[in-house]
Amino acid sequence: MKDILDELEARRETARAGGGERRVEAQHAKGKLTARERVELLLDEGSFEEFDMFMAHRCTDFGMEKDRPAGDGVVTGWGTVNGRMVYVFSQDFTVFGGSLSETHAEKICKIMDMALQNGAPVIGINDSGGARIQEGVASLAGYAEVFQRNIMASGVVPQISLIMGPCAGGAVYSPAMTDFIFMVKDTSYMFVTGPDVVKTVTNEQVTAEELGGASTHTRKSSVADGAYENDVEALAETRRLIDFLPKSNREKAPVRPFFDEPGRLEPSLDTLIPDNPNQPYDMKELIGKIADEGDFFEIQKDYAANIITGFIRIEGQSVGVVANQPMVLAGCLDIDASRKAARFVRFCDAFEIPILTLVDVPGFLPGTAQEYGGVIKHGAKLLFAYGEATVPKVTVITRKAYGGAYDVMASKHLRGDFNYAWPTAEIAVMGAKGAVEILYRSELGDKDRIAARVQDYEGRFANPFVAAEKGFIDEVIMPHSTRRRVARAFAALRGKKLANPWKKHDNIPL
Repeated sequence: MKDILDELEARRETARAGGGERRVEAQHAKGKLTARERVELLLDEGSFEEFDMFMAHRCTDFGMEKDRPAGDGVVTGWGTVNGRMVYVFSQDFTVFGGSLSETHAEKICKIMDMALQNGAPVIGINDSGGARIQEGVASLAGYAEVFQRNIMASGVVPQISLIMGPCAGGAVYSPAMTDFIFMVKDTSYMFVTGPDVVKTVTNEQVTAEELGGASTHTRKSSVADGAYENDVEALAETRRLIDFLPKSNREKAPVRPFFDEPGRLEPSLDTLIPDNPNQPYDMKELIGKIADEGDFFEIQKDYAANIITGFIRIEGQSVGVVANQPMVLAGCLDIDASRKAARFVRFCDAFEIPILTLVDVPGFLPGTAQEYGGVIKHGAKLLFAYGEATVPKVTVITRKAYGGAYDVMASKHLRGDFNYAWPTAEIAVMGAKGAVEILYRSELGDKDRIAARVQDYEGRFANPFVAAEKGFIDEVIMPHSTRRRVARAFAALRGKKLANPWKKHDNIPL
C-alpha cells in the first residue's frame, strides 16, 4: 500500500513541476507567475480542487509520443473566492508553450460544462502560444469546442478572462466572448495575426505590444476591460470583481456587510454643479458619494471616458452604474461610448444586477466621422439595451439631458422605475441658444431681442419642472439627499417582476 501511495505522490510532484525548473525560471524572468502560482493567488488558500492532473496528449506524430507531460499544459479545477465557488483553468506556458491540444481542450471543456451545470463563474487564465501545430486539425477542433461552451455559458454564468501572456490566432475568440477581459501590462498581448504576418501581408512594421498589448486593447480597441501592472494585481482585482457578481443567472449577487449609513447626506453635492453651464465637473465624485464606503470598481476606464461604467454597492447590494462624464467631450454620447455602455447594461440585465444611471448629456457627438461610422446604429444599441432590461432602473439627471440622448439614458419612456432630477437639471430638445436661433430665425439680426428670447426660453424650459409636470420625472430631489433617495428607490424595487414578450432571441442592431 505504501508503495502505491508513494507512487501517487511522486506522480503528483512531477505534474506540479510543469515544464521543469529551467522553464519555470524563464517564466519568472519575464515577470510572469506560473500557472499554479496564479491559481493559488486567485483562490482562497487551500480551496483548490484539481481535475485531470494526470491527463496526457494522444499525439503520435513528429515524435510527440516520447514527450507526454502530465496535465498537458493546463491546470483545471474549482475552488472558492471569498467563500464562493468558481471554476478555473490556467494555461501553463512551461509545457509546450501552453499550446492547445485535443486533450488540453477537453480539460477546459470539462470544467466549463460543470460550471454551467452547477451554476458558478468560469475564470480562464490565458498564457499560450496557440494551437499545437503537431496535432493539426484536432487542436482547431478543440478551440471550437471551447468556443461553443463560451456561447452556451454567456448570460448563464459570469465568464472572466485573464490574459497573462500571449494569446494569438484562434485563441483570442474564446476571451472575446467572455464578459470581462483583464490584461497585464508589458507581458500580455492578443491579436488574430502577429507582427510577422502583418508585415508580410500589409507591409506594416509593428511590434507585438503596439499590435495587441494591454494599452492597445484598453484604449483603442475596447477588447479588454482593464490593464494591470503585474500578475498579482490582476488576480487581486479579479477577486474584487467576483465579489460584485452573482454565481449564475439563477442567483442574486451577494449582499456584503456595509458600514455606511444609507440615509447619509452629502452637503458638498449641492455645489457640485458649476454656475457656468459649460464648465465641467467630475461625475466620479458623485458616484463615490452615492456608493457604500465610496467603493467603485470601474470597467473600461481607459476607453470612451465620456461615459463611465462600473459597479458599486448600495446597502451592501451590487449596483451597475452608467454615467456621463462632463470632463470628456462634455459628456456627449458617441459610437464608442454607446457600445461600451450598451454591453455593460446587457451584462447587468443578464445577471439581475440593478442599474443606476447618472445623466448629464448634451446630446450625440456631431460630425461626419460619427455618421460615417454608424452612430445611428451604435446609439441604437444603448437605447435597445436599456429598453429590453427588466432589472430595477434608477435614473438621476444632474444637469443637461438634451434631445434623443435624454431618451436613450434610461428615461421614464424606456421603463425607468425611478427617474429623479436635481433642481439644476435641464430637460429639453436642445440648449436655449440653439432653440431660439431656430424658433426666432427672423429676429437673428437683433441681438437684444435674441438675448431676451434666450432668457425667456431658459426660464420656461431649462429646468426639470416641465418634465415633472408630465410625470416623466418622478421627483425633483435635493443633491445632498441623492444617496438616501437612490438607496430607498432600490430597496423599494427589490421585489420587482417584469418579463418581456416570448421570443427565441432579440435582434439587437449589431
